[in-house]
Amino acid sequence: MILFGASGMVGQGVLRECLLDSDVETVLLIGRSATGQQNPKIREIVHKDIGNLTPITDDLTGYDACFFCLGISSVGMSEADYKKITYDLTIGAAETLVRLNPAMTFIYVSGKGTDSTEQGRIAWARVKGETENALLRMPFRAAYMFRPAMIQPMHGEKPKAALTSFALTLMTPLIPLLMKLGPKYATTTERMGRAMLIAAKNGATKKVLESADINALSSGQN
Repeated sequence: MILFGASGMVGQGVLRECLLDSDVETVLLIGRSATGQQNPKIREIVHKDIGNLTPITDDLTGYDACFFCLGISSVGMSEADYKKITYDLTIGAAETLVRLNPAMTFIYVSGKGTDSTEQGRIAWARVKGETENALLRMPFRAAYMFRPAMIQPMHGEKPKAALTSFALTLMTPLIPLLMKLGPKYATTTERMGRAMLIAAKNGATKKVLESADINALSSGQN
């Protein structure tokens, strides 16, 4: 399988679960910088322009799943700039992958509050919704949109963004309580990775999965 964003918090957790899964033979990491990860299952390509995979197409065939965990905060960004990174980059990569691997399952990490109508007042939610909708229209074997709310790192995963790291530090004591009282509000990096693997192998009953759906799928409840 192919994994984008392995250096981020979610990507770190997803990579861990992939490496632990005996069904996963190879994980191709694609990112703008090297992760430094060492494992016999890992292949890694450092590629600066994620939205244009044409120069590395020879390395992208023969994969049956893609986990797209790249993302950026919209704080301080114009809608146009945020769209260039969020929509253009994701769709550019996906268009190449679906051409090379039409039998692939594509899983995109979006976020709670994404606006599927593309008409709402919140810019980031509109852009995420537009991205999701474009992916769902592509002729992949299957495509799933993961919309987690709070995510608890379980095995030392760390977010890259300082603001996210600070917010997570403040919220970490509350996440176990949220998991217990309201699973629709929180999940974990471990559950994210397991749910993605299950969706890639066996499919899921929903195309768009919120935190509660992710938690249920990760435990085998589809």
